[in-house]
Amino acid sequence: MTSPTLLRLVLVGTALTLGACARPSDLVTGAVPDDYRSRHPIIVAEDTRDLEILVASSDTRLTLPDEKRVAEFARRFRAARAAVMRVDVPAGGPNEAAADLVARSAVAALHRNGIPRSRLVVTRVDGGGSGDVLPLRFSFNAVTASVAGPCGQWPEDLGNTYENRNYHNFGCASQANLAAQIADPRDLLEPRGQEEIDAERRTTVIGKYREGARTGAQAPNTETDYSW
Repeated sequence: MTSPTLLRLVLVGTALTLGACARPSDLVTGAVPDDYRSRHPIIVAEDTRDLEILVASSDTRLTLPDEKRVAEFARRFRAARAAVMRVDVPAGGPNEAAADLVARSAVAALHRNGIPRSRLVVTRVDGGGSGDVLPLRFSFNAVTASVAGPCGQWPEDLGNTYENRNYHNFGCASQANLAAQIADPRDLLEPRGQEEIDAERRTTVIGKYREGARTGAQAPNTETDYSW
């Protein structure tokens, strides 16, 4: 008969042999992440922002609606902290002369909205003699935040709920809206540096605190203290 000690040694040796043959790829875990932030992550990357203005052959300057579009595009350019803005002026088409006049008007509008000439790159784009009316195009590269992949994907049956997990498209719209509302996508990568304190305001607040006065802003007239 085999002794208990010898049997235990045989079992231990078998376990060690089988463990040495195991590979990490053979290991399966049931802890599958079901977080919509992992399934629809917000990606920070570089993207191109464009604005196209159609120029008719009879135009001589920017129209009022187009001037407002250029002003808004300039605001987005400043907010994105981009280096340069490209202005592509169409050439070789029936609106070539009008495009030159409108481009000068657009550059002047960009100057009025805080973009110096040194940050504008004006180039002429050859239309190739196609006869088409090419638009005046503004563009710049900026860091943007967006959701990886489009929303609205339904790869599985919604009735398959035996695992009690949320469906694939769950949270995609919320992530997309959050990415669109972020003022500076760089804030997702690292925090901003601490700004200098307002020494004058600090002295005022400390003085009021010592006097027992109100240190915060004045309460609005609609605020109540519930002393009925």
